[in-house]
Amino acid sequence: MSQPQFKTQLTDEIKISDEAVKQLLALTENEDSVNGVRIFVSGGGCGGMSYGMTFVDQPTPYDTTLEKDGLKVHVDAVALGFLEGVEIDYQTEGANASFVFKNVFANTGGGGTCGGCGGAAGGGCG
Repeated sequence: MSQPQFKTQLTDEIKISDEAVKQLLALTENEDSVNGVRIFVSGGGCGGMSYGMTFVDQPTPYDTTLEKDGLKVHVDAVALGFLEGVEIDYQTEGANASFVFKNVFANTGGGGTCGGCGGAAGGGCG
């Protein structure tokens, strides 16, 4: 019995709004070594699971990638299991602007907003 083929390209498992793509492209356009944005999930602590975004220079062999309008969004196979069905948007309310993850953890409960992307040294969402 053969193993199922690892899916390297995302189609509709994760959705990203046009405005979120526009904002992420603007953040990455002056970064020569940036290949795309990684969405990650981390667990633990009293708050349970958390998620975030960071810039990446290369995808890993375990990543699946969503490409939209020139933006590459990388998600590893484990995180995809928690993020399938998520919709990423960028919303502005007054002076506040943030990336919003809708339906995040739809299968396990949770939700929230993301203040922005951080480099490899930190930032992201928590």
